[in-house]
Amino acid sequence: MAMKDYSDEFKADAVALYESTSGATYKSIAADLGVNRATLREWVLRDRERRGVAAAAPSAGGTPAARAEQTALSAAPDERIRQLEARVAELEANERKLATERDILRKATKYFAGETSW
Repeated sequence: MAMKDYSDEFKADAVALYESTSGATYKSIAADLGVNRATLREWVLRDRERRGVAAAAPSAGGTPAARAEQTALSAAPDERIRQLEARVAELEANERKLATERDILRKATKYFAGETSW
């Protein structure tokens, strides 16, 4: 099987998508982008090495129902503020992920539209 050659821009977008997706796996992001899981992992590790960033520890997420229950049970104002700040951070990360996905799709659309104009 022939090796595919991906542009640096595509690689950077793929890494950004992986990094901005909370709870993402190499397998899920690679499947979404149509690349090999090991290839995506290599891009991420190279980018982290280039930036001097250590590998991120997996976050302990939870189901939305579990998070809602935790929020409802907590009556302390300081704890409630901490939980809301964590939720805002989660939503902002999700927004970055969606924006990155949108940008990748726009670029792909442009690329394929250019391919068909003979």
